[in-house]
Amino acid sequence: MKRKIIYLALLIGFLGCSDEFTDVPQVGAFEEEFLETEDGARLFLSAAYSMLTGRSELSVGDSRLRSGDNWFHDVLGGDAHKGSTDNDLSSLLRLELGEWDVSNEQLPRKWATYYAGVNRANAAINATVAAGLINEEAQARFVRAIYYIELTKMFGNVSIISEENFAAQEFNQPNTGPAWDVIESDLQFAIANLPIRSEQPDPGRPSTEVAMAFLGKAQLYQKKYAEALASFNSVIESGVYALNANYLDNFRLEGENGPESIFAIQFLADGGSSFNSNPSTLNFPRGGGPFTCCGFYQPSQDLVNAFQTDAGGLPLLDTYNQPGNDVTNDHLLGSSDPFTPHTGPLDPRLDYTVSRRGLDFNGFGIHIGQDWIRAQDSDISGPYISKKNIHQAGDGNVSPTNNRNNGVNYNMMRYADLLLMAAEAEIEVGTLDKAFEYVNMIRNRAKTGEKLQADGADAANYVVEPYTTPFPDKDFATKAVRFERRIELGMEGHRFFDLARWGVSKEVLDEYYVNEGRTIPNFGSKVAPFAEHHVVFPIPTAAIDLSEGNLTQNPGY
Repeated sequence: MKRKIIYLALLIGFLGCSDEFTDVPQVGAFEEEFLETEDGARLFLSAAYSMLTGRSELSVGDSRLRSGDNWFHDVLGGDAHKGSTDNDLSSLLRLELGEWDVSNEQLPRKWATYYAGVNRANAAINATVAAGLINEEAQARFVRAIYYIELTKMFGNVSIISEENFAAQEFNQPNTGPAWDVIESDLQFAIANLPIRSEQPDPGRPSTEVAMAFLGKAQLYQKKYAEALASFNSVIESGVYALNANYLDNFRLEGENGPESIFAIQFLADGGSSFNSNPSTLNFPRGGGPFTCCGFYQPSQDLVNAFQTDAGGLPLLDTYNQPGNDVTNDHLLGSSDPFTPHTGPLDPRLDYTVSRRGLDFNGFGIHIGQDWIRAQDSDISGPYISKKNIHQAGDGNVSPTNNRNNGVNYNMMRYADLLLMAAEAEIEVGTLDKAFEYVNMIRNRAKTGEKLQADGADAANYVVEPYTTPFPDKDFATKAVRFERRIELGMEGHRFFDLARWGVSKEVLDEYYVNEGRTIPNFGSKVAPFAEHHVVFPIPTAAIDLSEGNLTQNPGY
């Protein structure tokens, strides 16, 4: 009888998947001879990549809440509200309001998704080793590192399932701490064995530079600032990446896999026939607009206020959110009520991040106000619509069966993100001048790039300039870099994790709750103060119950 290698619920179309999170997963068997072929190994690798989208036959909740863009973490980090009506997706409403319960149905989704990714990567590692494919093994280890980075960011103490554990079906491993050692080891292997970018023909696959960029991120999260800086400098000095000339190019089909994209989830509308499309979190305008559903993921007033500038085009680092200084909004106004958009100076990146009443919505027409907002006056989500993960009118990569499913990529890391992480590291090692340079590179792009237009002119009073005076000290430099991260990367899934790693979550979010309550009183009166242990999620109860005593709950839960 031929020997077989057994793998856990792995390949869509070939292996079954569990119908419930608590079910024992089905397993499938492949002949060893097939797995040791190049085609078999690459099939496993494709399966490992596919879980980056968060979409599969896994039935642990709505796939849009498992999506790789981490949108619901922006809801927890102050960039956004859940959106829609309060009674729609009440599990996320409870998290937004600080009611974190280990039984919340939202929590197992990411855990299940990323561990499915880890297991697929483990299978790919075993298969590529058996087939003698060193490049593909390096890709599989890179992808596994990505999944472990996300798990560590979200849950803190995670279970390490090695490729050997996987082959032996030893899935119940203890969660004794973060996964940084495995992450660094996998990324170092990838750096040593992947091709450089100029020799990597597929933009959706990692190169040496991509692996180095994520190694720098992992080191930064561990506060290994000198090591992180060396990794970031290696990428910067390679000359492979550059900022796009126009900010919008990062969020539209025409700019996909351009010079700024370091690593992106490769979405494809695919005729609506597969899980390859970007579901855009159902955050489209409702009622009378170009779409019909469903109004989730609404930007906060606090985020909008952060885009204000002074007359000289610099951000209001300390005064952007003071009472009486809010960007004008139409909350509690009907679409037929008179409204004049904000006339004060604004950073133009605002209107490529947030759709405001009276301005163009991604080429689909003028945002008309409340009639496009599903949330009602009694709900907690405000008057805005998110823009970055919704395609532009005319982008061709849209499902013909559902125009809410598009093929616009999500950048897990882009060059602006890397430059700002490098700026952080520079500050920590005492090099303020380089941090100043990197921030100004990004602000200069905002100044010189395209701006939203209306009737042949700028759609708002856009005033943005680089800093003219070097950062005077570490405290100011830190504040400037952190603020720049917020406005450059707003609504891209980073804010919650940035606050946590900086150790300022409670301070910043408690202030956010008060300020946001000025615009949305129902929010301010309902939200609870931030609990310190909420910087990481609880381990899902179902996972603990299935672990045979190996998994322990995070402190505070």
